[in-house]
Amino acid sequence: MTGGAGYVGSHVVRQLGEAGYRVVVLDDLSSGSRDSLLCGELIVGDVGDPSLLRQLFDTYEISAVIHLAAYTRVEESITDPLKYFSNNTCKTLQLLRCCVEAGVRNFVFSSSAAVYGTHLHGRVAEDAATIPINPYGTSKLMSEWILRQTATVCDLNYVIFRYFNVAGCDPKGRIGQSTPDATLLIKVACEAAIGKRPYIHLFGTDYPTRDGTAVRDYVHVEDIADAHVKALGYLRDGGHSAVLNCGYGKGYSVREVLEATRRISGVDFTVRETAPRPGDPPSLVASADRIGELLGWEPRYADLDIIIRTTIEWEKKLLERGSAA
Repeated sequence: MTGGAGYVGSHVVRQLGEAGYRVVVLDDLSSGSRDSLLCGELIVGDVGDPSLLRQLFDTYEISAVIHLAAYTRVEESITDPLKYFSNNTCKTLQLLRCCVEAGVRNFVFSSSAAVYGTHLHGRVAEDAATIPINPYGTSKLMSEWILRQTATVCDLNYVIFRYFNVAGCDPKGRIGQSTPDATLLIKVACEAAIGKRPYIHLFGTDYPTRDGTAVRDYVHVEDIADAHVKALGYLRDGGHSAVLNCGYGKGYSVREVLEATRRISGVDFTVRETAPRPGDPPSLVASADRIGELLGWEPRYADLDIIIRTTIEWEKKLLERGSAA
């Protein structure tokens, strides 16, 4: 598994371990942490290093690969697109080449709802047009194309997950989002609520949405991780390749998220309104029927309050760790 020491990856690794899988994690620790791995074996290295990849495939009996390693910041992708195409697309190609050479038959890929671009009305289904409006989304879509075309000429089945907005943390408080200078809305809002940030920026107030702020489908990381475990079982049982949205089908505006965070935390933190960020669509909400039908995925944490509460508790824990250091 690549990127297993990161935010989403560490939750996936933990759930795979709990399900009885032996997990080998390849991560360069550029944004992940050793402390986030509660099980599995960590190999520190670059997913784009063909020599290292071939060594791993020779050493371990790898029958499936879950690929989560990627850069994910939309705004950064706009200012440095080559960084994103080099890392997200070219290294995925290198990984796939080595998988084919090693005879790996099952591949789970972490893509993004950013591949859809701007869809103003209703939910976005998997067969919607894919017209990304930022290099991050383009890098993910190009990786999807490479994977799908590769699978047509070799014995490789895949599940592509198009994540919507991942949020929340392990309800037991063992792991969470620890990336410094994170930009994810719910994490940033919770940092402001516990006093870690003096204020939060609200980017854009005149979108064509119900209150003028961007609308997103927020998905708890535990449910995302569960989808990966189910996808692996589906492929191992002979399931056919599929592209699946990973969302709840419920959208919340930025203002609604901020008000919920204030209500749950009891803190009226400062919000500064500013211009929209380039590359942000007004609204992005999943049509998520297919993932349930194909994988039997039944989310357990599809509640904004639960997502925010688990994030606040994790942020408090991080703050306590910092104070004790």
